[in-house]
Amino acid sequence: MITPAKALMSPRRTTLIGAALVAIGPITMALYTPAMPTLATEFGTTESMIKLTLTVYFIGFAFTQLLCGPLTDAFGRKPITLIFLSLYMVSTVMATLAPDVSSMMIARGLQGVGAAVGVAVSRAIVRDQYTGQQSARIMNTIGTMLALGPAISPTLGGVILDLFSWHEIFFCMIVYGAALIVAVVIFQPETNDHRSIGNIYPSRLATNYMTLLKDVRFLRPSLLLAFTLGNIYAMATVQPFVLIHEVGLTASQFGVGMMAQSLSFITGTLITGRLLKTLDAMKVLPFGLAGMVIASLVMATSLRVFEPSYLSVMIPVGMFAFSVAFILPATFTSAMSDFPQIAGAASAMMGFLQFGGGILGSLIIAAIGDPLLGMAIVIPAMPVFGVALYLLFGLKTPKVIKPAE
Repeated sequence: MITPAKALMSPRRTTLIGAALVAIGPITMALYTPAMPTLATEFGTTESMIKLTLTVYFIGFAFTQLLCGPLTDAFGRKPITLIFLSLYMVSTVMATLAPDVSSMMIARGLQGVGAAVGVAVSRAIVRDQYTGQQSARIMNTIGTMLALGPAISPTLGGVILDLFSWHEIFFCMIVYGAALIVAVVIFQPETNDHRSIGNIYPSRLATNYMTLLKDVRFLRPSLLLAFTLGNIYAMATVQPFVLIHEVGLTASQFGVGMMAQSLSFITGTLITGRLLKTLDAMKVLPFGLAGMVIASLVMATSLRVFEPSYLSVMIPVGMFAFSVAFILPATFTSAMSDFPQIAGAASAMMGFLQFGGGILGSLIIAAIGDPLLGMAIVIPAMPVFGVALYLLFGLKTPKVIKPAE
């Protein structure tokens, strides 16, 4: 374990900065979801085109992580973070002023590119300084923000839309981005002691990523996250249409109603935090695995058997959100712990797989064409598949593969 003298930031400061960085992606993704039906009307386009603005954001966010993570390995966490956050600010202004759906799609794609640095850097600055149980406790809070962002953002977005207009939703993103840039400049020192420009050479980059994808120590927890956190992101693309169109909630009611998901996740996180004081993170994880499977079965059953209602949708969603909290500390820590020299690449690939899972789920739901049917089939299937993969990989003996020097 890295000694306390090695840590350039206290656990508290690392947690706060890491949580703020990781939150920008999911908040930007989900904050405007209550406005999606409104945007379809105002831009005179179809709901499918508006859904594509979210898919474009997913793609920009997911794929850019594969670049910005290694860039932080090469040039440092802090300068690369500031460059990408600056792009985020420019693209958010573009989205605020977008006159049509095509302009919004371009702006949202660039927003995804700019926000991608948050996920990659947040976990890398933890691995730069801490390992073991201390890392798990920090990752618990950071993981909270990563999943809480898309859960609580629709609540805020719905209230803003009800009081103002969709433009003010992007104003909030501008304020958040500006505050985050100031925090990084003032409070985040450079934590990467393994900077090497060789990490961005194509051959090295390919070797590092193949090292991760061949190593079951990385792949096992990362694929579990891909199909669980990815499931939350996919769910964010379909929940507004199910709850507003199928159930009949208004935008503000939808936003307030999403508090059930947020509160469930917060409760799970608080319980997890207490358990981590006495239990190893890996001993907490089985509770989350079992809970996610049960929640998925309840969701698949309730959405097919009962008429769509707020309770038939949100009770299993709340069960799932509660259970996810139990798996995050162990999966984040175990995926990163053995790769200190390529922590940025490891964090980037893990984030890519998570948002790649979200893209995959949202595209399958879009292909089905029926939001309610998509939520009844795809959303429950993803975590069950992720748990099955995790258990299957657990039967394999890990192969120790050193990252490229």
